[in-house]
Amino acid sequence: MTRTPDHAVRNAAAPATPASASAPANTAPATTAPDLTVDGTGLLCVQLLLRLRKQIAHLPAGAVVHILTTDPAAPLDLPAWCHLTGHEYLGPIPSTAPDHDVYALRLTSAPVQTRPGRPWHPTPAATSAPTPDTPNPTPNQTD
Repeated sequence: MTRTPDHAVRNAAAPATPASASAPANTAPATTAPDLTVDGTGLLCVQLLLRLRKQIAHLPAGAVVHILTTDPAAPLDLPAWCHLTGHEYLGPIPSTAPDHDVYALRLTSAPVQTRPGRPWHPTPAATSAPTPDTPNPTPNQTD
């Protein structure tokens, strides 16, 4: 019988790093109960974001929202929209549903407002505008 060195046994028996230890800090645990679930199945990009924006308008800061979606671009669109508006993207939520995915976000206290019908465009007030102390640029004039 061949004997394995003790250190090899200890290393082999050591538990692997748990997934939660290596996961990004912005992922939502599977047990996060939502304050609201938005059903966006069958909707794509803009329609999904418009429904989401409408349904979260009344919620307080810190509320957790789950979004059910069939949009293949949702894993890209939702984090980008959260970055734009200031909401915290929590990531995908494990689901056993074969026909849709579930993603989570946490609402901020002061989201950047977007234009009606155009959730990818901040309202003019949300963008940098000249202040009363800053003169507006004037075109060059020749005499």
